[in-house]
Amino acid sequence: MARVLVLSTLNTKAEETEYFLSHLAQHGVQGEVIDLALDTGGKILDGDGKLAAMEQAVARAEASVEAELSDRVHAVVGLGGGTGGELALRVLSSLPITFPKVLITTLPFDPRFAAADSSIVLVPTLADICGLNATLREVLENAAALTAGLCQTRRLPGVCVDETSIGITALGATEGAVGPLVETLQGQGEECTVFHSNGFGGAAFARFADRGAFRAIVDLTPHELTRQHVGGIYVPRDTRFTAGGDLPRVVLPGALNFMGLGQRDQVALELLERPHYAHTGFFTHVQLSESEMRHVTTELIKALLPNTGPTTLIVPMGGFSHQDSPGGAIENPKLREVFLDTTRALLPNNITLEVLDAHISDPKVTSAILSALGPALAQRKVSHV
Repeated sequence: MARVLVLSTLNTKAEETEYFLSHLAQHGVQGEVIDLALDTGGKILDGDGKLAAMEQAVARAEASVEAELSDRVHAVVGLGGGTGGELALRVLSSLPITFPKVLITTLPFDPRFAAADSSIVLVPTLADICGLNATLREVLENAAALTAGLCQTRRLPGVCVDETSIGITALGATEGAVGPLVETLQGQGEECTVFHSNGFGGAAFARFADRGAFRAIVDLTPHELTRQHVGGIYVPRDTRFTAGGDLPRVVLPGALNFMGLGQRDQVALELLERPHYAHTGFFTHVQLSESEMRHVTTELIKALLPNTGPTTLIVPMGGFSHQDSPGGAIENPKLREVFLDTTRALLPNNITLEVLDAHISDPKVTSAILSALGPALAQRKVSHV
């Protein structure tokens, strides 16, 4: 019988938790509750007191889950509103990256920052978790069916990936370069794992790298530097450019020529005076200034310095993104010159610099990346003989 751990605050969500457990049972799944309730001693806590109690509750729950997590546990589910949902999210985030995890919550907070580096299935309850009603019953029934489905596929809790792959960063603005690279590597029998470098995907990329999921890295799209140092939202991640620092690494300035901002009507008017375009209805890409390009280039070189693995920096002087091309909305050859000049002034001798008179999506760039990866790819062929 499949077994699922359910995180919930029983002092406030007992009825809803019991309803969820009953529907898990209808699907042949045994649910066992781990109580997240705060130890308040019957008092109303002030802000600092509540935060301390929350830390204690998370620590207790993490210890309980760790003690139970084995090949007999198929998934972990969190059920909660504001406080309970945050507590459950923190416990779920501490679990192995790809282990099945579900959070049923009113989503009173933006979960992207906390869940960016973990595969948590989010189930919005729409209505508050405050007494059963037709809406909440249907949500809990759907969540029970979803959880039961996750139990059909088993992966041991400690397993991240079956074999190491090539870690690659991407955006829609660099898809023309990433697609052919992945296709070519796969044609050579290589596995690729691609991460969206949108301020959130980089957190997952770093966590996977820290876990030893890669044997080489192609940081084709270090765009998150513009979010960290110029504008846009991102998840702070100190190891974004140093995780897997001993691995072979190929770096390109993909999408480093713009900042990724929100809907056009939410972008500051002074920024809209610059060259820009609507990437989608939700995202607006605004061209960097020369001083901003100089700054992010400096930060990129600084970020690469601690790494010990063989590193190649490829600079495609024909354009850094799909709209940085002849006739593109943010084409700017001068910005590329700023990047190259700054790089040449700062790059240490142990990082190889390769300058190409080609756009980042040109087949020449793909060939240069593959050539730089050559020793790592050859090593794998030898190890598989």
